[in-house]
Amino acid sequence: MCYLVAKDTKKRGCFALKTTHGKHLVQLKRALNSKVRGRGIQIVTISRPNAYGEYAPYTFAKDESEFEKMVDSM
Repeated sequence: MCYLVAKDTKKRGCFALKTTHGKHLVQLKRALNSKVRGRGIQIVTISRPNAYGEYAPYTFAKDESEFEKMVDSM
């Protein structure tokens, strides 16, 4: 298990999605990075939110579709 995080480097907080490692995660990260390129948005994978206070507060998406909409709105 891991968390995919989208962080606007100019703002406080982030959006996060609980997910698993694997090929699908790599494809999702690549697709999202292509969408946000040049907009100052970081897409990272972390192990657990409480270990990464620099991304807090976290807003968790309930599923991948919601997460993609959140990232699109950034």
